[in-house]
Amino acid sequence: MLWLDCPHCGRRPLDEFSFGGERRSVPDSITDADERDFDEVWVFENPDGLTTERWFHAAGCRRWLTVRRDTAIDQVVDVVP
Repeated sequence: MLWLDCPHCGRRPLDEFSFGGERRSVPDSITDADERDFDEVWVFENPDGLTTERWFHAAGCRRWLTVRRDTAIDQVVDVVP
């Protein structure tokens, strides 16, 4: 099981968190505001290697965290509030 070190609650199991999506920039070629919102929320790159993601601590402090994770080895590298 993966664990996240919540800055507010300490080390907690991943099943207490809800995935909020990858943090990535929207391509400049998308100019319409609605299309940019759609791309940011629903389009994922799913890279093999380091990625930045958002996670919501639903069963704890109820705050959003930014998590850097290596998807190649499924290991959390860094967690920031």
